Amino acid sequence: MKKTAFAALLSFTAVSALAQMSPVGLWKTIDDDTKKEKSLVRITDSNGVFSGRIEKLLDPATKPDEVCEKCTDDRKDKPVLGMTIMRGVKQNADDPAVYDAGHILDPNNGKTYRVRIKPVDGGQKLEMRGYIGPFYRTQVWWRVE
Repeated sequence: MKKTAFAALLSFTAVSALAQMSPVGLWKTIDDDTKKEKSLVRITDSNGVFSGRIEKLLDPATKPDEVCEKCTDDRKDKPVLGMTIMRGVKQNADDPAVYDAGHILDPNNGKTYRVRIKPVDGGQKLEMRGYIGPFYRTQVWWRVE
């Protein structure tokens, strides 16, 4: 009986840990230049395809009705608040700790980058890396929920 209860506890703990290693949730973005909080982005999963939408703007310098003037796709002149900035991300088949294959938009400059994300520190942080060609930029996002 004790062995069964212990095994059940271990399996529950393992499932809980795996859930936290998913990028799904609410994340606080930090500007890599100023180190100030910028926004809250909610990452969701739809049949194995992950996307991220700006849920709240935290930087007081950003106007609440700001639009993406520099965007060149369907998001041009659309409100930044509520905008889907990450699209088409999938779990990497070779390394299940990594999520990639999609793109992320920087609404400040309108550029779209190939994206690679990886939950770290038990899923409490997210390494967000955007690529253009061989060049990349990495930010660390913090889990809010």
